[in-house]
Amino acid sequence: MAMGAGPFPGRKEFSDLSNYVNPQLAPTTRPPRPVDKKMRLKESGGVASWVMLAPSLIFLAVCSIYPFAWIFRYVLFNYDGIPAHTRYTGMRNITNMFADAKFWNSVGTTFEYALWKLVFIIPLALIMAVLLNQKLRGSSFFRGVFFMPTVISSSISGMIFTFIFATGNGILNGIFQSLGLIAQPVGWLTDTGVVMAAVIIMSVWAGFGNYMLYFVTGMTSISEDVYEASRIDGANGVQTFFRITLPMLAPVLKVVLMLAITGAFKDYEAIMVLTNGGPGTRTNVMFLYIYNLIFGTGSNATRQIGYGALLSLMAAVIVGAVTIVYNIVAKKLDDVV
Repeated sequence: MAMGAGPFPGRKEFSDLSNYVNPQLAPTTRPPRPVDKKMRLKESGGVASWVMLAPSLIFLAVCSIYPFAWIFRYVLFNYDGIPAHTRYTGMRNITNMFADAKFWNSVGTTFEYALWKLVFIIPLALIMAVLLNQKLRGSSFFRGVFFMPTVISSSISGMIFTFIFATGNGILNGIFQSLGLIAQPVGWLTDTGVVMAAVIIMSVWAGFGNYMLYFVTGMTSISEDVYEASRIDGANGVQTFFRITLPMLAPVLKVVLMLAITGAFKDYEAIMVLTNGGPGTRTNVMFLYIYNLIFGTGSNATRQIGYGALLSLMAAVIVGAVTIVYNIVAKKLDDVV
């Protein structure tokens, strides 16, 4: 701009005020200081997290991952526990698996056992949880009583019910005969028609207390204001259960169902003590059949570790497939609801 123009004649316009700012007072922008990765990990608590996770990770690696990898290498071998007897068999174990009628019969028995167990254990656990959540006198005592069987070893549970279901001097037959309900002792563990019922009773008794506590915990998270509003609206107990308790308990119910399904498919210890898969193969579930193959017990005279390893992988695939199907169905039900 020319001299003498503008509001201040004789002065030059301030075209750039930044030239007249005191550089000592002007804000300075410094490049960001590089953050040390170790310092960032320390500030975020990563070191402490890994230290706390280390025992569990080591235990998982030593007790689960390593044994799985160790047994996986014998899938294509005929191995009985003696390295000198190890022979490569190629695809023979796989072809034998698909032709093994006893194994697939045990798979069918496992599905039957899991279905009946779920039909009884989930409703029973839910009903007991509702009753014990009523804050009645002695409810804490009965929670402990019902939960106690879950801390008992599976083998001990099998021994207890062996005495209960014994044919000659069993407790259950004695009670039924004294009440005049039966004339002759029932062969609970020797009759193919009733032995599955005996196994189901034992498994429900041993496991429903654990699922009951899950439901009780889920119910305690439901606000009392919701129940109070339902009572004001005139809802009775049945309506409150189906329209408030059960829908709000759905996330817990999904988790309990998944745990119950996977647990039922993996049961075999108590069954081994109670019936050892008998009479015949009536209660010979999938993992019990594999156990007898690997350790040479039951009707298997020799150990078949290689073939048992292959069946273990197939059993894991079956359980995983059932779990995936359940998760898909549960997700679709959530979308519908």
